[in-house]
Amino acid sequence: MTELLVPQASDVLLLIDVQNDFCPGGGLAVPEGDAVVPLINRLAACFAHVVLTQDWHPAGHRSFASSHAGRAPFETLEVDYGTQTLWPDHCVQGTPGAELHKDLQSDRGELIVRKGFRPEIDSYSAFFENDRATPTGLSGYLRTRGFTRVFLAGLATDFCVHFSAVDAAREGFTAVVVEDACRAIDLEGSLAAAKRAMIEAGVELMDSARILA
Repeated sequence: MTELLVPQASDVLLLIDVQNDFCPGGGLAVPEGDAVVPLINRLAACFAHVVLTQDWHPAGHRSFASSHAGRAPFETLEVDYGTQTLWPDHCVQGTPGAELHKDLQSDRGELIVRKGFRPEIDSYSAFFENDRATPTGLSGYLRTRGFTRVFLAGLATDFCVHFSAVDAAREGFTAVVVEDACRAIDLEGSLAAAKRAMIEAGVELMDSARILA
């Protein structure tokens, strides 16, 4: 029998980008993205501390395909901080698509980290912008609060969850991804690559049953 994992006072549940544009019908819909919401709500009830992230792009963001003449969504572009995937417009500040999913029970969230608001830098991780140098401030917040273990759930497994989990581990936190409380985009094998990268970084991948059983 799998050992039950009971969240402790030094644990935090980090909910990644559970927003309308990443759910069916949204600008950058993740397949079955909304299916994680009921499970996330159950998980959140088990944790004393919850933090959320929110993609928060200005109109005309550099990561949008529409900002580059002749470019289509999901093409790539070399920029000063590396290879940029060009996305459909999504999570534009102040639009319904940027709002948290209506069924997400977010009231217990103690902090919402908005990311991707700098027009020239995309942001997958909850900890750093994609230039890998500009921090969001989340590491300092978690340390100040005395958290040592970060559980992650949300959207999408192979991008924002993946980068956030790897950065959490690199920042010295124990990082745990609750796989069945996430969904992936899976662009050309990106999910398998993300799992390999997370495991190599020391991130634990687990099922929600260990907490909810």
